[in-house]
Amino acid sequence: MDATEVRIVETEKQLSVHEAVCAQRYEAIQKRFDDGSKRMKRIEYILYLVAAATFIGADNLAKLLKALIGV
Repeated sequence: MDATEVRIVETEKQLSVHEAVCAQRYEAIQKRFDDGSKRMKRIEYILYLVAAATFIGADNLAKLLKALIGV
């Protein structure tokens, strides 16, 4: 192999390693997004309850939740 071919092979190796590392990083980022989405959904529900408690009163909200849940 001449010098050009050696550089091409070396560049291909480096590119393969780079792609593998980027794939791992992408998976980690995607997992963080998924975890964050679950957390945001919980926060939304809490905000809905706080808004409902503000509008109809905490006591009335408690009565409504008991009626809905059947406790």
